[in-house]
Amino acid sequence: MTQIMAQKKPGEQSQVEMARDDVPVFIPRVDIFETDDEIVLNCEMPGVAIEDIDIQFEDRKLTLLGKVPARHVGCTLFAAEYGIGDFQRTFTIGEAIDVEKIAADLENGVLKLRLPKSEAVKPRKIAVKAI
Repeated sequence: MTQIMAQKKPGEQSQVEMARDDVPVFIPRVDIFETDDEIVLNCEMPGVAIEDIDIQFEDRKLTLLGKVPARHVGCTLFAAEYGIGDFQRTFTIGEAIDVEKIAADLENGVLKLRLPKSEAVKPRKIAVKAI
């Protein structure tokens, strides 16, 4: 398995930290799975518009940031069970990823990142020749 380290303990629930002008920052939930060709991260970022996503890769660290605009402005709020704030998560990526080919898309509040494996680590089938 290719190395990717999430900086969150297994089973840990989403946490909130205060940042950016007292706006809460949530650690979004992420599913990570691996195929022969790539590692895929599905990251929940409800309420984040595509133009408000910032993805950075530096020193083997992949950082995802999603900014959520203020909601419920100019109305009376009767209940607030949905946390309002930004999302941020950082992962340490192993060297087996082709960083030039990392791709991302956003659909229905889920940010999907595709981290292609470098050719050197992909499984290969060795052909056997009859002599």
